[in-house]
Amino acid sequence: MVGQEQKVASAINKLKSIYNISIGVTDLSQTLTIDEVTDIFIRINSQGVVLSQADFAMSKISADDFYGGNDTRKMIDYFYHFMRSPVDYDAIAANDTEFVESGGMQKIKWVVNETEDIYVPDYTDVLRVSFTHKFMRGKIADLVSLLSGRDFETRENLESIAEDSFHKLRQGVENFVNETNFKRYIMIVKSTGIIDTSLVRSQNVLNFGYILYLTLRDRGMNAALIEKLVRKWIVLSMLTGRYSSSPESAMDYDIKRFTEMNPEKFVATTEEGEMSDAFWNTVLVQRLDTSVSSSPYFLLFLMAQVKAGSRGFLSEQIDVSSLIQQCGDIHHIFPKRYLQKNGINNRRDYNQIANYVYTQSEINIKIKNDAPCVYMAKMKEQIANGELQYGGITDADDLKKNLAENCVPEEFMNMDSNDYKAFLEKRRILMAGFIRRFYESLG
Repeated sequence: MVGQEQKVASAINKLKSIYNISIGVTDLSQTLTIDEVTDIFIRINSQGVVLSQADFAMSKISADDFYGGNDTRKMIDYFYHFMRSPVDYDAIAANDTEFVESGGMQKIKWVVNETEDIYVPDYTDVLRVSFTHKFMRGKIADLVSLLSGRDFETRENLESIAEDSFHKLRQGVENFVNETNFKRYIMIVKSTGIIDTSLVRSQNVLNFGYILYLTLRDRGMNAALIEKLVRKWIVLSMLTGRYSSSPESAMDYDIKRFTEMNPEKFVATTEEGEMSDAFWNTVLVQRLDTSVSSSPYFLLFLMAQVKAGSRGFLSEQIDVSSLIQQCGDIHHIFPKRYLQKNGINNRRDYNQIANYVYTQSEINIKIKNDAPCVYMAKMKEQIANGELQYGGITDADDLKKNLAENCVPEEFMNMDSNDYKAFLEKRRILMAGFIRRFYESLG
């Protein structure tokens, strides 16, 4: 007992010692601009948990007592929290009766039962999309300035601008969390072939897609045209790596162009400038020369297969869509160990994405480490005598069709390791053409 009392006393003394801890205070001049204050905020916090401009904006929103800022902050926080942990809804609703009574909780309650996980935004994503589509700006630092009442022309801080900014942000957040808006956007995303979270690496691609959807919807554009433009822009953004570097600047530029120009014209102009024949025939082919399986170009190829209803490699019925969603195997057309045994030992060489296909596990296992000319000879026997070895294809024309669906050149059936380099070059060209036809089919 004495030992326990000493531990308790020690713990209490440590707690009391908090009174003696000095807390640093940084006094800032009132003459500093919001941008300078934001920069100082980020620099000071860079030594601990790194905070962003979005964190600064959220703190600004939370501190507001006049224009419903804290209520808006709760809507953002709770929405992204419920997407990740819906079981917490009852406890939070019971403890925050003020937010429930304000009607805010009712607007986001639907997300508790949402099962789609293709687009799971965090609070930064909610803030970015809500701000950009309502203010036609892409830089979160501008939001902090506007919430402070900044007039960018006169460089004055006006209360009327602060009030208007808080109200516009609230409208943007409510548009974001609206069940109809969110679910219609998810349908558009899935219509691009993105049927699984593994098929999209860039959250900013999805963020701007939603920004564009909400912006065009606010303009009263025809729903079918909105779907077409958003669908194409998502895929275009992935193809060109549009938001992979300096995403805020890119979003700022794009939202202004979509606002100032006819949206269809801006998409067409972008295609002309960035997706010429040279892009499809040379640039994309070169970008397919990679061993990174999470490359956006391999993911785009899989999306194209999903849209086309392509079957898995050597599968009679099972399609790529099912294999992606049910953990099918990514198979090396030229098996990895076969290549290694024949002197191709560099990982970058044998793991080329042009050597990858989705296939059923049982087919992958049976192929083992055989050369294409070996296992395809058995495939020819299967077609000749009907005795199944790999999948269920028993017709020569159906086999050719299956190879075409997977962009595998027919001559690969007679290839060995000596033909590997030529095979990769031919398949990259076929894959690039397949992706191009997929993009052009989007509208």
